[in-house]
Amino acid sequence: MKIKEIRTRVAQWRGQTVPLPAHFCTNPMDLVLQGTSMGSFTFHDWLIVEIFTDNATVGIGNAALAPRITKQVIDLYLKPLLIGADPWDTELIWQQMYRQTMAFGRKGIGMAAISAVDIALWDILGKSAKQPVYRLLGGKTKPRIPVYASRLYSIKLSKLAAEAKRYKDDGYQAMKLRFGWGPTDGAAGMQRNVELVRTVREAVGDEIDVMADAYMGWTLDYAKRMLPLLEPFHLRWLEEPVIPDDIHGYAELKASGRIPIAGGEHEFTLYGFRELLEARAVDYIQFDTNRVGGISQARKIAALAESYSVPVIPHAGQMHNYHVVMASLNSPMAEYFPPVDIEVGNELFWHIFNGEPTAKGGFIDLDDSLPGLGITINEKKLKEFEVIE
Repeated sequence: MKIKEIRTRVAQWRGQTVPLPAHFCTNPMDLVLQGTSMGSFTFHDWLIVEIFTDNATVGIGNAALAPRITKQVIDLYLKPLLIGADPWDTELIWQQMYRQTMAFGRKGIGMAAISAVDIALWDILGKSAKQPVYRLLGGKTKPRIPVYASRLYSIKLSKLAAEAKRYKDDGYQAMKLRFGWGPTDGAAGMQRNVELVRTVREAVGDEIDVMADAYMGWTLDYAKRMLPLLEPFHLRWLEEPVIPDDIHGYAELKASGRIPIAGGEHEFTLYGFRELLEARAVDYIQFDTNRVGGISQARKIAALAESYSVPVIPHAGQMHNYHVVMASLNSPMAEYFPPVDIEVGNELFWHIFNGEPTAKGGFIDLDDSLPGLGITINEKKLKEFEVIE
């Protein structure tokens, strides 16, 4: 079996989107941009990658980081390496892509491109072996995957409480909220953040895990001031309290022992996570398989994290992450974005691909009978997008 062709398409949403209110979610731009800065981190397009083999097997990969530029990296730099290669040589192919793009890649867009290709290759392997990808990674470590409801943005407190209560009633044993205020909002903003957490905790009680995400929007000083205010609410973790490059800041917050610290959504490759683990910087690792280097890197990072007894709970749901979680005993649960109208952009996966499992009672199931990743492209729905070939 050889790789015959590679097709990349960017699906740009052209329908209605939900406008984001002020203080919807903290983010790194809050310190340098006045007004609603979360728009800098919305994404309403997605890259679809298809790899075709000479025996008519087709693997599907994807990327959500800067899809138009990521597409160019694949078309211009990775495709020449891939044509004629044996897709079973995943490790060799990964190293070739990594080293070919090393001068300008390593992290960010270059690694997103490699991730998309690698995911498609693993989809090919599963289809070729007539097995789900998780079986190629070691098989099931749990009958089904517990998931946490990941939404609860900074909105009117009465609506926030109702949303949290709804997730509890739906059977979720864990849920995550977002902070709306950061360093530029001063002490008053800190109290608004506390109100968000208090509202969710009071809505769901003490027998549900609650997590909170600052999405890189705080400074170390601000986070150190927030920790004692949040401590009474027994958060399972505080996510991305500082920018991802501030590993020492992460380590200092973790060493305080007040609240477990999570991160890694914006980290890349085995090397990046080795730094986090050696620095004792995080209590939970949250890579995203379609950013971190694909399944080839995700499984290595999961193994490394296990040796440090640091659980891996990937960023986002989506099948490329679910297969990694299913095959790892060190991944106790997965993130789950409930289907909603198009807003931040995570919702697009529901529209572009068929096969994304729906949570029931706080769990998802992976179908043993579906080979590969278990997804197909919703070509009918793509007619609602602007598709860039």
